[in-house]
Amino acid sequence: MTTQRRFSPFDLLKFNNVNLDPLTETYQMSFYLQYLAKWPQYCVHVHGPHGRSMGYILGKAEGVGEDWHGHVTAVTVPPEYRRLGVAVQLMDLLERVSEWDNGYFVDLFVRQSNGVAINFYKKLGYSIYRRVLGYYSGSEDAYDMRKALSRDVEKKSIVPLPHPVDADELD
Repeated sequence: MTTQRRFSPFDLLKFNNVNLDPLTETYQMSFYLQYLAKWPQYCVHVHGPHGRSMGYILGKAEGVGEDWHGHVTAVTVPPEYRRLGVAVQLMDLLERVSEWDNGYFVDLFVRQSNGVAINFYKKLGYSIYRRVLGYYSGSEDAYDMRKALSRDVEKKSIVPLPHPVDADELD
């Protein structure tokens, strides 16, 4: 049985098994606390029996006008809990919160080399909007993937850009 709840500062002391994945970005404590303070509804932790962490999602709302959207900063599930629907559940939750906040779309960045994650997001309805050069420490490119929400009736937010952008050009 899993329990889903808002991410708590105390969870930061318990989720090391989740962040051991080499594809998971690990941030400074202050970064996580900023998210928990500003966007608590976008930060959810899932735990199983005995309180063991099964994954989490960290997100935020950003943009102005038709660029107002939900952003997935991190979603991660440790290997022993993958393929159980935990990540799907977390992504669905962030998408619903973004709908409630009247977002036009949800976006995320994924390493261009992470084919498993790219295919996972495509199955959830995300598409590649643009390639971002040197996004990961200046050495690896990322895909900016997006999924339009109901407010974007014409799906303008997901029309792919014809050329890559440099990481320095991001808003």
